[in-house]
Amino acid sequence: MPRYFFDIDDGLRFTSDELGQALPDRAAARHLAIAVLPPLARDVLPDGDRHAVSVVVRNEQGRRIFRAVLELVAEWLE
Repeated sequence: MPRYFFDIDDGLRFTSDELGQALPDRAAARHLAIAVLPPLARDVLPDGDRHAVSVVVRNEQGRRIFRAVLELVAEWLE
């Protein structure tokens, strides 16, 4: 089973995944990358009006193959 690595950038710190996770295919890696974004965003509440959390997936060769970004925008409308 191929191994995929999930690097996380929450705007305050960058974490490079050194262990990775064995998954059946790229589709499973994509699904996991998207699934981890909401809990990560909840852990790092923004101090301002904009905040983005991203996950980059690398394959076993270290090549970046997928990126998912979740952005929070908070603004008054009046």
